[in-house]
Amino acid sequence: MTFALLALCAIGFVLQNGAGGEVLFVHFALWPTGAQPGMPPFEPWQLLTYGFLHGDTAHIVFNCLALWMFGSELERFWRSQAFLLFVLVCIVGAGITQLVVGMLGGDPRPTIGISGGVYGVLLGYGLMFPNRIIMPLFPPIPMKARFAVMLFASIEIVLGVFASGGGVAHFAHLGGLATGYVLIQYWRGRLPVKPKRLLRY
Repeated sequence: MTFALLALCAIGFVLQNGAGGEVLFVHFALWPTGAQPGMPPFEPWQLLTYGFLHGDTAHIVFNCLALWMFGSELERFWRSQAFLLFVLVCIVGAGITQLVVGMLGGDPRPTIGISGGVYGVLLGYGLMFPNRIIMPLFPPIPMKARFAVMLFASIEIVLGVFASGGGVAHFAHLGGLATGYVLIQYWRGRLPVKPKRLLRY
């Protein structure tokens, strides 16, 4: 499933940069609710499709690299079906967060990219393998996975509050991370609504 997700991102990027790419962007990027005149409307499917579109080469490369680095091992640990569900739910959660932020006065531009799903995967990796030593690209310092999650979450909070308008959906990243946390707690039976099968890790 990790490679299937990577393939979808690659296909979306190729189509974006080919003939009809603008039409793809208009219909499948995540547009704010209450669209302004001249702006495409929000459609429900955009909460999922926006994750497979990307802005430029650096955007897709870093997202796909992180998804491969952390997602492939997490998929082996959880098995493919649970992993796919987890990533897709995190993408939707990140999208909903971005819509809410937009309604509260945030940047009204469209959102694209699988970053929200990637942050959910990073959270899942940190919870499943908290003491695993990893080497993030930024900063290139060896650290335990749980510390990496806390570091990146802290950075996103600071940037979301103090660097708004920079073209990066920091709160969507946090929304993906938070959605992943809630889903894992649900799988572990720690929410009022209990799953049929518990996650034992």
